[in-house]
Amino acid sequence: MRPEPGFRVGDCGGEVAERVRQVIDTVGVSRREFARRVVMDPSKLSRSLSGARRFTVAELARIADTADVDAGWLLGSRPEAPAKPSAVRRDRAAAAPRGGRPLQIVRETVRLIAERGFHGVRIADIAEACATSTAAVHYHFPGRDELLEAAVRWCMDEDSARRAARIADAGDTGDASDELRQLIELQTPYTEQRRWQWSVWLDLWAQAARSTAVGRLHVAYHRQWRATVADVLRRGIDQGVFRPTDPDAAALRLTALIHGLATQVLAAAPVTEAGAEAGVGTSPEDMQAALLAYVDVTLSAPAHRS
Repeated sequence: MRPEPGFRVGDCGGEVAERVRQVIDTVGVSRREFARRVVMDPSKLSRSLSGARRFTVAELARIADTADVDAGWLLGSRPEAPAKPSAVRRDRAAAAPRGGRPLQIVRETVRLIAERGFHGVRIADIAEACATSTAAVHYHFPGRDELLEAAVRWCMDEDSARRAARIADAGDTGDASDELRQLIELQTPYTEQRRWQWSVWLDLWAQAARSTAVGRLHVAYHRQWRATVADVLRRGIDQGVFRPTDPDAAALRLTALIHGLATQVLAAAPVTEAGAEAGVGTSPEDMQAALLAYVDVTLSAPAHRS
């Protein structure tokens, strides 16, 4: 079985999985109970420990926080778990934020990257946003590169989870055409969070041309995203709602159009609270209308066109 993509820093020959096994043994509970504590499906935990699947950053962050272990050691970027500095002890003694400190750090990193770009984010900025110390940030994520990669992985996890949930909801009707429209709506940056994530993707694309590690993330994300769209198109062709075509090639064209239009939306100022456009450019409504028109004209079977 081909391993599923996931976050790994220094993971060689299943070292991360071995460290997680050590953590479970130290905690002294069954794997099923440990999976419950870290809010993880037991089957996913089992596959991750066997090497058939890699742990995601969100899962590793919850494991580190729940078991109170050094995330750097868990991810393989530190050979040993260091003693906690006093600043970290004070930070962890305080009320933990929802989801744990590592997830809070990652989420704030995503927000700051979206606002300032990869190179405009400092560890001190992240610590300030989390109301904690730089020592606490370094305790969970040893270096800036690991933290930025974790932030991108978190975006990928969140995006994949939302797509899966939206497709599942649309799947109740059994109509692949509805599923595709749901995916298009989900990719349109209407909300602040979607704008943040699209801003991170734009920075990721720029970094992919210069960094092998980030380039691998870029390839993994787009392979997964195009495969999702191609699967929906393939089902629609079988149902007769889409005209016969190469689903992989059609998915490439459609996702490229989505990315290009999203870039135009982000280049324009968002709509103000009063509802008036703060600037001119492509709006989210323009983007969604253009995508639906493209689907209707180029992909929908004649009997199913609007």
